[in-house]
Amino acid sequence: MKKLKAEALLFLRCTANSYSQIFFSDNLVFAVLLITITFFDAFAGLCGLLSVLITNLLARALHFHPETIRKGLLGFNSLLVGLGLGIYFGPGWLFFLILLLASVFTLFISMSLQGVIGKYGLPALSMPFILSLWLVFLATKDFTALGISDRGIYTLNDLYLIGGNRLVALYDWWNSLAIPESLRTYFISLGAIFFQYSVLSGIVIALGLLYFSRIAFSLSLLGFYAAYLFYNIIGADLNSFNYSYIGFNFILTSIAIGGFFLIPSRASYLWTLFLIPLVAIITISLNKIFLVFGLSIYALPFNLVVLLFLYVLKFRTHVSKGLREVWVQYNQPEKNLYTFKNESDRFRYLQYFPVKLPFWGEWTVSQGHDGEYTHKDEWKHAWDFVILGNNGKTYKNEGENLEDYHCFNKSVTAPGEGVVEEVVDDVNDNPVGEVNLKQNWGNTIVIRHKDGLYSKLSHLKKESVTVKPGDRVKEGQVIARVGNSGRSPYPHLHFQLQTTPYIGSATLDYPISYFIRNTGDGYCFCMHQKPARNWQVSNIQLNPLLQKSFRLIPGQHIRCEYTHNHSPHTEEWEINTDAYNKSYIHCRETGARAYFYNDGSLFYFTHYQGKRSSLLYYIYLSFYKIPLGFYRNLKIDDSYPVHFLFSRAQLFLQDFLAPFFMFLGTRYTLEYIEQDDDMSPGSISLKALITTHFLHRILKQIPVEIKLETGGVYRIKIEGKKEKINATCTVI
Repeated sequence: MKKLKAEALLFLRCTANSYSQIFFSDNLVFAVLLITITFFDAFAGLCGLLSVLITNLLARALHFHPETIRKGLLGFNSLLVGLGLGIYFGPGWLFFLILLLASVFTLFISMSLQGVIGKYGLPALSMPFILSLWLVFLATKDFTALGISDRGIYTLNDLYLIGGNRLVALYDWWNSLAIPESLRTYFISLGAIFFQYSVLSGIVIALGLLYFSRIAFSLSLLGFYAAYLFYNIIGADLNSFNYSYIGFNFILTSIAIGGFFLIPSRASYLWTLFLIPLVAIITISLNKIFLVFGLSIYALPFNLVVLLFLYVLKFRTHVSKGLREVWVQYNQPEKNLYTFKNESDRFRYLQYFPVKLPFWGEWTVSQGHDGEYTHKDEWKHAWDFVILGNNGKTYKNEGENLEDYHCFNKSVTAPGEGVVEEVVDDVNDNPVGEVNLKQNWGNTIVIRHKDGLYSKLSHLKKESVTVKPGDRVKEGQVIARVGNSGRSPYPHLHFQLQTTPYIGSATLDYPISYFIRNTGDGYCFCMHQKPARNWQVSNIQLNPLLQKSFRLIPGQHIRCEYTHNHSPHTEEWEINTDAYNKSYIHCRETGARAYFYNDGSLFYFTHYQGKRSSLLYYIYLSFYKIPLGFYRNLKIDDSYPVHFLFSRAQLFLQDFLAPFFMFLGTRYTLEYIEQDDDMSPGSISLKALITTHFLHRILKQIPVEIKLETGGVYRIKIEGKKEKINATCTVI
């Protein structure tokens, strides 16, 4: 019974999404408004709904991808076909047979286009609707038994049946509203998308569009009025054109290019303004061609321009900062934009292969990039590392012997997984103060991490190398020991990244993925930075309790008992992995999901979807980014996507301005407080602070106290002005 209920809810959702998907949305409120306006012509609305149901049922029966069906990507074209047929033809058994066949045919075209152009990363848009309706209209010219609809003159009767005299009066009042002619045409253009040619239907759609997305709403106005201005410039009157091509092509093109398929930005808005006149020219020219066949062009100009533009962008050799394609689609321009802004900062180095420091413990950079001694010209992007003693020197005693130097004979580790390319291991170590210019690099190892990325470690101790060419090494594996071979007057480790596998290759400007810096006053967590001279640095020294606490394995269950504003609640979570191998925590009670990543040294949440009332939402905020090593008083900073912390009302104005300027912001701060035992901790205390700000002025702060205990126990205490939460979560 429970499974049947879930199936029914899923089917209702995919039906609703088939309506909102026309505006690239999955918003349920918007979908309900769109369903409502399709029934301004009751029979057409019924035909549209039947087409959606037929298509989605058949798609389920044929076992097409459930997520594609749920999003309404297969149903929305059939909806438009059903509405179009319902408007132009009268009811009858032959009509419903044609409706059935047209719905099935539209589904087949949708799936086929996904296979043909989907492999290029292009959407089918509404091409299935256009092709299907054209073929049906051409065929039905010979169907003498099929009656043409005359219901248009009885629209008020249909409205009366739906809502009585009040709806009829409202319909008349809106249609006779004294508004500028251009605005009237804008509303009619919106309604024409659903074959509803009235001001009221357009106003309802505009309000729904505004509720769904302020960016999409502003783009709809931008696209329409750009076209309106262009028509005035060329001496044409947009208001006088028939309903088949008045304005929805401009509106849909503007939303698609300006805010859906591209990240909303100044560049996407400018390209929208540039492309709208092109849509207008194509609209006028294609209309003349298709009039010969007695066909309307519908949304063909929109489809052609959007598909061509998106396809052309695939050939760019360099992706400009302002014109970015949306790779993870959240079905709302604002979410796409805010997520992109956050992730482009948080994960801007995600495409980089992670490179760690090639040693254990804390070392000091004696020479960094553009060093004053040897790191010059093509070889300037390199580091020399030494170990300093308590006296601040690199050696003990007088430093006359190699063994006096703290780093001599220390282990050298692989900076990342890879394959050994080249090894030199037979160069003698120099006495202190002498150099070997003939064998400049001394004993050396070159490792290939991926195509075009190699690491080189030089001045190694003679006969200390433990690997040979062709060996596969793991990150952190001991591969040699520090020596004093080559051009090295005193023991140190030379480390560089390069693009070719040769020992004398030029260096590559490339960051260390993350490391800990000892500033003398405390510790600093550095991500994707390049250590500078005199920096004391180390890899993260992993803490066993932090490691165990955040080693979340698929199949694990976590039980949470908590009070939210003194009201008791219970949630059970499960660790899962999706089809894209992304790990997430799933809350059974609320359906919320929190996606996370753990590379063994750093745990962080990447995305949250679900209700804010779930405890999982606060866990996402509190454990946003946690290095898995304990350093007392270490502070971690990060930021959230703004739509996760601000309400819809608070974001209203920001949404309009977001492509150009951000005045709202967020911040996450984590501080390491204490652990009960440095060697084998049984509990660790952390503090997090969740902050929102307006033009860098603090609006709200939510303090969080975190305590991690052995046995997979997490204790969280949140003391905000409105949020008071005490929670205990236990791995079961």
